[in-house]
Amino acid sequence: MNRTRLIIVMAVFVAIGTMGSQLLWFPAGVAKAYPVQHAVNVVAAVVLGPIPAVGIAFVIGLLRVFLGLGTLLAFPGGMIGACLAGLLYKWTHRASFAAAGEVFGTGILGALFSVPYSHLLMGSSAGAMAFVPPFIVSSLSGAILGWLVVKKLQPSAIRLVPTKS
Repeated sequence: MNRTRLIIVMAVFVAIGTMGSQLLWFPAGVAKAYPVQHAVNVVAAVVLGPIPAVGIAFVIGLLRVFLGLGTLLAFPGGMIGACLAGLLYKWTHRASFAAAGEVFGTGILGALFSVPYSHLLMGSSAGAMAFVPPFIVSSLSGAILGWLVVKKLQPSAIRLVPTKS
């Protein structure tokens, strides 16, 4: 895939993730659950790979913060989840592993990273158990949605980037 096409596809994912955050969210403990963000992470991880998926998660998080649709917690969970989803898909070529990577990356690793992150950048002293349950609820709902989308895509459309064999 040439760079122009890659950037266009990434921009479409960013638009879906940003608009989806405004349209579909629900409260989940100390955080808000944005399942569309997690669904985009899974689909982008499968279609584009780990590095573009992390870039997409970063830009969506940045736009959500600038538009007042999210907090600084949009960064650690989204980016770690997208990275792990992309790596697990790259290693296994199974969409279910990408979804599991999103849940573990966001729900566990992202939540644990959010404890010192929120203390330093947001002045919050919440412990890990304040972040883990809402992050898991959010990432699990979105990962299932993303997995269903990937399963419905045509096999020829799954990989927009040619794989090196």
